Amino acid sequence: MDPFRQMHEWKNNLDHFFGGDFWNDFEHIVKPPIPAVNLYEQENEFILYINLPGIKDRKQINLSTSPTTVELKGQLLPIEQHGKIINQEILLGEFQRKIDLPFPIREDKVSASIKSGVMIVHLPKQKKEHNRKKISIETFEE
Repeated sequence: MDPFRQMHEWKNNLDHFFGGDFWNDFEHIVKPPIPAVNLYEQENEFILYINLPGIKDRKQINLSTSPTTVELKGQLLPIEQHGKIINQEILLGEFQRKIDLPFPIREDKVSASIKSGVMIVHLPKQKKEHNRKKISIETFEE
């Protein structure tokens, strides 16, 4: 028995009643984002751990940054299946995920590596600039 069958039927009935894809705005609540990530802050950098089961080639993942975000795109491939599935919790398929960072980073110093299905991304923090620029104020008449 599929434990999610009734939930899928309920979702389909609401989609039919409200029209279209009623649940699209709530999908992130029902389905966890993939891939799963942990973000840690250290004094001079953030370290991002990304769970990527089955990734064997770095070309399967596209990693990009902006000063305050990290974006991932790729595809998690199915693992070998042996027999009838009873419980499925390992998510797979295409993904796109954007992670907001609490402080700006130095994009020119970002590094990433993959080992044992986990990508580790080092995101050095942008140092605060203490130099103040004096602004010249022009005279004006009323």
